[in-house]
Amino acid sequence: MLLDAHGSARNRVELDRSVPALLLKLGNYPLHHGGVGVVRSLGRCGVDVYAVTEGRFTPAALSRHLHGRFSWPTTGSEDPAELAEGLHGIAKAIGRPAVLVTTDDEAAAVVSELADEPGLADDFLFPRCADPGLPRRVASKEGLFRLCSAHGIPTPMTVFPENLADVEEYAATGAFPVVVKSRDPFERHRHPTVRSSTVVETPDRLRAMALDWDDVPSLILQEYVPRETAEDWVVHAWWPGPDAPGQEALFTGVKLRSWPPHAGFTTAGRARWNDELADHARRLFDTVGFRGIADLDWRRDLRDGRYKLVDFNPRVGAQFRLFEDEAGLDVVRAQHLALTGRPVPHARFPEGRAFVVEDFDYAARVAYRGDRTDGPAPDGRPPSTEHGWFALDDPLPFLPMLVGRASPVLQRFTRTWVPRLRKPR
Repeated sequence: MLLDAHGSARNRVELDRSVPALLLKLGNYPLHHGGVGVVRSLGRCGVDVYAVTEGRFTPAALSRHLHGRFSWPTTGSEDPAELAEGLHGIAKAIGRPAVLVTTDDEAAAVVSELADEPGLADDFLFPRCADPGLPRRVASKEGLFRLCSAHGIPTPMTVFPENLADVEEYAATGAFPVVVKSRDPFERHRHPTVRSSTVVETPDRLRAMALDWDDVPSLILQEYVPRETAEDWVVHAWWPGPDAPGQEALFTGVKLRSWPPHAGFTTAGRARWNDELADHARRLFDTVGFRGIADLDWRRDLRDGRYKLVDFNPRVGAQFRLFEDEAGLDVVRAQHLALTGRPVPHARFPEGRAFVVEDFDYAARVAYRGDRTDGPAPDGRPPSTEHGWFALDDPLPFLPMLVGRASPVLQRFTRTWVPRLRKPR
């Protein structure tokens, strides 16, 4: 039996409850609604879900659907043998093979590259690409651009500065606005040049940002398709490859708002089927030989009508719960079904379904006030809405999110206003 977000029961997909799942992450990011979504998605189906968490009071750790947790501080820069040893230790504690679900690019890349490590395939169930280095390549902005160029896949024009002189050259001769992004997924945790995708409007602003960068900045400068002539779309998929026809799950939708505005992750989205985009995604997966869960960002350039691939995340996307069809299928459940030898059902697409990340979307709504959204929303009210944090059947993860988001505000208040209030009149 499967519980919906409101705690009511309904008959939906039946997963193999004898096979647990492990939510794997590398790095330190406790406030992650995508991880909470994975725990809820599988836990509501009766699967024992384990997770790597930063502590016992993180949102995922407080979910009533979590069966067990492991504290394993990592950065992703560890020696592969050390990471393999850690995974073996977790597998031993679980005591039976578990489906592996990764929530960051680093974890997806490491698991793929360790696939042939002795015993790992006995400990965990996970998809395997013919080229173990593919997840790392597509997660890298430079690797993705090279791959798209080699296979004729439209993508925004991208520049890869090797030093600050290259940045200055772009400031003097390049087109603006431009999007500045982290170049490599592993560098964003170790020593990020930019913490998130940033739209830079002018050369002087780019020069000002460069004052804080290293001599060899790990970033890219990507063509910015003007939001007045663009639509932002997402594709979430479980793709087992051509050897398993009918076992895939593929969803398309629109990004209504994002944070940072017009350049970041989805804070509000709607499910909307797009045949053309689905065909693009299928051809992409088969062309490059990808296997697994993927979260793709596409920008449709209305000036020429082409969909340009902006990001390829070779793991579950934080907003994957935007998509749940009438059979109760999402990409995480599809992976569990396929890897445990069960058929993946197909049902009516959840047209119009909505997803909102409460904390960041409040800020995004303010930023978008009076401005058009990033994508064409379906007509009418959403038939259902999933929230990134709050669920009636699982309310506790909402609380540490509130505390975590409020802490910077309270600290600033304490530093700035408390001394003023105490000052004698």
